[in-house]
Amino acid sequence: EKTSDARRCRLFDRFCLMSIDIIFKIAGVGIVTALINSILEKSDKKEIATLVTLAGLVIVLVMVVDLIGTFFGTLKSIFGLY
Repeated sequence: EKTSDARRCRLFDRFCLMSIDIIFKIAGVGIVTALINSILEKSDKKEIATLVTLAGLVIVLVMVVDLIGTFFGTLKSIFGLY
């Protein structure tokens, strides 16, 4: 019984650290994308700025999809589903 509690705590701690890490990564991508977008728009390259924004969005979506996959894998291991 104590091992299952310890295992749950480890999984929860790992998930918490991972969620903080992913928030910082997403924020970093957003800041860099906004900065590049701003620079490109001021130099009258709005088409490229739009493509940069779209690329940033795709990068963040890939991160979120990976996080969702990890979440379902964790749920499967917690509940013993195969």
